[in-house]
Amino acid sequence: MATLARVIPPNVRPEQVFDFDIYADPRIDDDVQGSYSAVLKAAPDIFWSPLNGGHWVVQRHDLIAEIVKNPTVFSAREMQIPRVENPPFFIPLSVDPPENVPYRHVLMPKFSPRAVSEMEPRMRAMAAEIVAEVADKGKCDFIHDVAARFPVSVFMEVMGLPLERLHDFRSIADTYFKARTSEQIQASSQQIFGIFNELLDYRRDNPGTDLLTHFLTVDMGEGRRLSHEEILAMCFVLFLGGMDTVTNVTGFSVQHLAGDPALQARLAADPSLAGKFAEEGLRMFGVIGTPRLVVKDFDDHGVAFRKGEMVLCALWQSGRDPAKLDDPDRFDIDRGAMPHYNFSTGPHLCLGHALARTEMRILVEEWIKRVPSFRAVEGAHHGFRIGTVIALESLPLEWTVA
Repeated sequence: MATLARVIPPNVRPEQVFDFDIYADPRIDDDVQGSYSAVLKAAPDIFWSPLNGGHWVVQRHDLIAEIVKNPTVFSAREMQIPRVENPPFFIPLSVDPPENVPYRHVLMPKFSPRAVSEMEPRMRAMAAEIVAEVADKGKCDFIHDVAARFPVSVFMEVMGLPLERLHDFRSIADTYFKARTSEQIQASSQQIFGIFNELLDYRRDNPGTDLLTHFLTVDMGEGRRLSHEEILAMCFVLFLGGMDTVTNVTGFSVQHLAGDPALQARLAADPSLAGKFAEEGLRMFGVIGTPRLVVKDFDDHGVAFRKGEMVLCALWQSGRDPAKLDDPDRFDIDRGAMPHYNFSTGPHLCLGHALARTEMRILVEEWIKRVPSFRAVEGAHHGFRIGTVIALESLPLEWTVA
């Protein structure tokens, strides 16, 4: 909920103010990213929202890149809007370069294109099994039955998490993303830390080939091991990303596909188009906004950023910038370039982008192979969550079983 007081500091000019509640704006509807795009057409490229403590929002492709590539002014060390006491600390996400580089090196071997390619047969088998469980039923909730199971199961297997707790862990992540106060954030954070304290204790005595074991054994150089606190901070951000983001963008993409029978037919006839579909889905239906803390006064693009202010880079808007491509609100897998920063860019480029793209492509291939024609259940309530991470809560689909 937005704070009752509207905050407009003296460095913000009247024409730069645009009321927008990132957590509960009433103008956002079931076409979440589309309605965002429509509403923000009336806003400046960089605007000040006086709600939620007051903060800047940056919504253009090239401007977003400038912000996230300038950590000396726009730091990632705080990522809560509004600012809270004792904000969560994510490694490597909350660590500015060059200090984040060693941590990224720890993760890179597990998320490199080569590692993802080696995982592909296992991922395909998992996707095929999950889709087969619903294909003969003629209906499912795509979010609950498919999109929340496949990418999350892949992530949990990589991490070494118990698969039987999938829906429990998803609920915990959702509670965290809905938290607004310092007390709510701390309570959710402690719940997540408790999970990993228990799992790390187990892995110390029972090492495996998973990421938790890797964290416990990796050499950071000159024999240094990651501390328990560092491991917890790395597990924390991986947990939140792995439980939510690929599920969300896949759900929104398939929601669009459910209303486009011609595109369904094209994909069924030529499954090699699944990669293009996934990339256009990522461009159109980004789900992440990345906050930054202004750590020193900075004037640029007619904006007077001041130390202590928060800036939200609306990554989901980056792929709908009319300065970068024609008719950006139209879904078109035949586009050439599909520019977006929905995995961010620069020193905080998401290390999981190759895995996410592969997961989306494989799931679409396996889904359309078994369910070549489907539609959204008429009148069904989907529900969505907005904020710094956008989510589709439900997607009831139906189809005719041959």
